[in-house]
This record gives sequence, C-alpha cells and structure tokens, in this order.
Amino acid sequence: MMEIFFETKDVFQLKDMEKIAPKEKGITAMSVKEVLQSLVDDGMVDCERIGTSNYYWAFPSKALHARKRKLEVLESQLSEGNQKHTNLQKSIEKAKIGRHETEERTMLAKELSSLRDQREQLKAEVEKYKECDPQVVEEIHNIFAIKSWAKRKFGFEENKIDKNFGIPEDFDYID
Repeated sequence: MMEIFFETKDVFQLKDMEKIAPKEKGITAMSVKEVLQSLVDDGMVDCERIGTSNYYWAFPSKALHARKRKLEVLESQLSEGNQKHTNLQKSIEKAKIGRHETEERTMLAKELSSLRDQREQLKAEVEKYKECDPQVVEEIHNIFAIKSWAKRKFGFEENKIDKNFGIPEDFDYID
C-alpha cells in the first residue's frame, strides 16, 4: 500500500484506496481500511479530515526524514554508550592503581581469610551456648507460663497446648 502512495505522490480518500489497492497491489478490498488505519497509527501515512472526508497521503520524503531521525537517535545512543564505556574503562584503570599483587597484599588477603574463618568458628560456638542466653531462657519461661495458665484456665492437655501454639513435638525445653 505504501508503494501506491510513493509511486503516485498523490492524496487519496478511503473509497479511492478501496478501488486502487485491490487492482494494483492485490490487497483485498475488505482489508484496505484496516491496513490504511494501521499505517496511520504507525505514523507512516498521514490522515487529515477536511469537511466530512478523510484524506490520506504519504510521500517518500517523509519516510526518508523518519529514517534520518531514527538514525540520528540511534547514533546519539551509540555515542552515549561509547562515552559510558570509555568512562567505565577509565574507572577500572583508576581502581587498578595500587592494587598490584605484592607480598604484603597477599599476606593481608590470607590474614583476612583467616579472620573470616575464625569469625565463623566463633559464631558456631556462640550458637552452641545459645540455650544459656538470657533472652532465650526468658522466651522458654514464657512458654511454660502460658502452658500452665492454659491448663488451669481451660483444662487443656499438654500435647494439645503444644499443638495449638505451634510448638514442635521435638522442642527441647531447658530444665
């Protein structure tokens, strides 16, 4: 359909396009309106209402200008991307300064690794003694207090209390 506009360089009404398109380009008459509206929506064909009629046109120069604008936008984006790449490369080079592998750096890296391992061991040891933590003991005491209150108040059995409060069966109470 665009070929019709570009070859004739003329302005058409819908009824004209419905006659010309099937003869010259083999476009079914039923789809001419839809195709034309799609081209208008995509900005490839211009449409203007004059009086009670709609007029459609598209000139080759418009398509050329649209491509040029698109090319300018893409070139601008490419330029920005290249500038960003250059800036990142400079940042990488700047960050590398003073980071050469030296004996001192290697020694410090080993010490850091050792300290991290030691920290993990200490965390594990603290976890072992967690049951002696006053806060944990207080929470367990609260659980016992709630269980005994529920027994007195409602006459619940201990296993039903655990189930209702979501206390796992294998929960280890501190004596």
